Amino acid sequence: MTETSTPNVAVIVPNWNGKDDLPACLDSLLAQSIPVEIIVVENGSTDGSVEFIEEKYPSITLLKQPVNLGFAGGVNIGLQYAIDRDYPYVALFNNDAVADKKWLEKLVAELDAKPDVCIATCKFMSIDKKHLDSTGDTYTNWGLPFPRGRGETKLDTYDKETIIFGASGGASLYRTEALKQFGLFDEDFFAYYEDVDISFRAQLAGWKVSFVPSAHAYHQIGATSGKIRGFTTVQTMKNLPWVYWKNVPRGLLWSVGIRFFLAHTLFFWSAVLRGQFVAATKGLVQSWILLPKKLGERRKIQSSKSVSVDYIRSVITWDLPPNAARLRKLRSLVRPLLFWR
Repeated sequence: MTETSTPNVAVIVPNWNGKDDLPACLDSLLAQSIPVEIIVVENGSTDGSVEFIEEKYPSITLLKQPVNLGFAGGVNIGLQYAIDRDYPYVALFNNDAVADKKWLEKLVAELDAKPDVCIATCKFMSIDKKHLDSTGDTYTNWGLPFPRGRGETKLDTYDKETIIFGASGGASLYRTEALKQFGLFDEDFFAYYEDVDISFRAQLAGWKVSFVPSAHAYHQIGATSGKIRGFTTVQTMKNLPWVYWKNVPRGLLWSVGIRFFLAHTLFFWSAVLRGQFVAATKGLVQSWILLPKKLGERRKIQSSKSVSVDYIRSVITWDLPPNAARLRKLRSLVRPLLFWR
């Protein structure tokens, strides 16, 4: 960014003990082909991240938080900062990711060209560029989201610009006008599936999400969450039911719900067999404790939705996630009895 240029887009990087990953991440954002304000939300790190950023990257906006607010809470701090400064667009970017030089330019061009699109997402690949991480998120009639293309080695399979259900919060661009309408990230999620939740709310509010295959970023998958044992299990058991309860419209509650709670129960017992009974139980209990709050949020979301049940039916995927091998076996057993897809 030159001294005379004024950015109309901000990029938020939430950071928790990611000092080792920050140089590659921040250098790639500083090298973007369009002007950008880089905002690091420092989530109570204890690894020297704050001192490192202050010394090596003095031009970057640093928003220090005394404790770890999680992905959702951290990015909300940055989003509110950007909204208060009238940025029309704001991107989210993982601290363990690296962006191509034109990553942001491509996403901005998409929102500029399509006023009905409020989120633009990129081709997110592994840091070694050997397989896909995400080409947009999908939500299935089993209540299970999944990143399209995750783990696939043919990198050009999805190289067609398309409208998709949702976007990865790790490397996507958001229209602040839309965020003001349907709200920021749900901080109760802390991390995992908060991006699916906000994409679902965007769909219900009548906005669209676009996949831009020419925008590229690269991700070291699990670098942050892998630091905490059982973290993924807790968050999965806690957050997946909230996505369902908050967002699935009334006309799909039964058909999605019966599948979802079967799958969620299977996830619980699979975690128990892996020696993660405490983590799975903790997530489940937390999910039920806050369920009354989520049902209250559901009433607000559903009462203000501007699309039909048929539209939502058309944008979700009527199949299991590709990696759900056990559920596919279970479905093959019960399908003859229940006529399930």
